[in-house]
Amino acid sequence: MKHNRSLIRNSGFQTFATSILCIILGLIVGYLALLIIHAEGAGEAIGDVMKNFFTRPDSASRMKYFGSTLAKTAPLIFCSLSVLFAYKVGLFNIGAAGQYCLGMGVALRLALESAINPEVKISWVVCLLCGVLAGGISGAICGLLKAFCNVNVVISGIMLNWISLYGTNMLLKPVMNPTGKDTFRLVSKAKQALLPTLGMDKLFNNQYVTIAIPCAVLVAVVIWILLEKTKLGYELKATGNNPNAAKYCGMKENRNIILTMVIAGGLAAMGGAMYYLSDFEQWNVNSSSVPAMGFNGIAAAFLGGLNPIGSIFSSYFITHITMGGGNVNLSHYCPQIADLISAVIIYLCGFVLFFKTMVNNSLRKSDERRIMRQRAAEEAANQEGGNS
Repeated sequence: MKHNRSLIRNSGFQTFATSILCIILGLIVGYLALLIIHAEGAGEAIGDVMKNFFTRPDSASRMKYFGSTLAKTAPLIFCSLSVLFAYKVGLFNIGAAGQYCLGMGVALRLALESAINPEVKISWVVCLLCGVLAGGISGAICGLLKAFCNVNVVISGIMLNWISLYGTNMLLKPVMNPTGKDTFRLVSKAKQALLPTLGMDKLFNNQYVTIAIPCAVLVAVVIWILLEKTKLGYELKATGNNPNAAKYCGMKENRNIILTMVIAGGLAAMGGAMYYLSDFEQWNVNSSSVPAMGFNGIAAAFLGGLNPIGSIFSSYFITHITMGGGNVNLSHYCPQIADLISAVIIYLCGFVLFFKTMVNNSLRKSDERRIMRQRAAEEAANQEGGNS
C-alpha cells in the first residue's frame, strides 16, 4: 500500500498516467465521431487508425511503412524538444514552425546549389550545419528582443514565422523544378547532400530511413542530461522559474534567455533540415502556410509531459495515428479523422496540469485526515494512560 501511495505521488508517474488518460479520452471521442458519420464501420476505422502499418498485407510492406512513420517522427521529435527546452526556461517558442522552415530552406538551397551550378557540390554536413545556424539566428532574434526590449517571444515568434516562410519561398525559387511547383529532388540533382542511411534503408526497405532517426533520439537524451544534470541546465531553469531570484544569485538572465532561444531555434531547424535532406518530401515554393510540424511539436512536448524522453514516445504516437488516418475507408470517412483524434488529444493535454492538481489535492486531503486520526488516537491513548 505504501509503495502504491508513493507511486501515485511521483510527478513522473502522474504525468504518464494523465497523458494516457488524454489518449484514451481522445480515442473515445474519435470513435464517437466515427459512429456519427458511419456507425457500421466505426470499429474497423478506429482500428485502422491505431494499426497504421500493421494493416499492410506482408512483413516487407509493414517494415517499409514503419520506416516512413519513423522518418516523419524524427522532425517532430526535434520540434517538440525545441518547444519544451524553451518552456523549461519560461519561454513559449511558438516560432518553432518558422525556425523549422528556415532551417529546411537554407539546408535545401545549399544542397540544390548544384542544380544551378554543376561545379558546386556541397555535402550534407555543411547543409545541415548551415540550416541549424539559420534556425539559431532566428531564435536569437526572439531572445534578443525579449532580453533587451521585453518583447514577448510569442509575438516575435509569430511574426518571424511568416517572415521565415516567405523568405524560404524566395530562397528556394531558383531551385524549383520547372515542371511543377516543388523543388528538385535531391536524388536526381544532389546525391552528395542526402543524409547517410547507415544501412537502415535496407533494413526497412525504405530509402528515407536515415540517420535523422537515431540522431533525434540521441539529441533528446543530450537535452535531458543538459537540463537535469548540468549547472547550465539548472541556471536556465532557475531563470525561467524566477528571473529576479536568478539575477539576485548572480545568474546572467539576459544571456540565459538568448542562449535558450538559440538552442531552441537550432533544434527546430535541425528537424527541418534533416527531414528534407532525406528527400522524403520536396518544398512547394508557393506555400502560403507555415509548416504544421512546428505547431505539432507543441502538442508532442506537452503530451510527453515536457520531458525530452517522453517527447520521443509522444512524437511517435502522434505520427503513428496521423499516418494511420490514411488507412480508413475513404468511401465513408476522410483521412483527416486521425487529425481530429490528435486535435482532441492535444486539447486534453491542456488539462494534464489540472488532472495532476486534482490528484495532489486529493492526496493532501487524505494525508490531513490520516494525521488527524493519528492525533486523535494519540490523545485517546494519553487520556487512558492518565486515567489509569
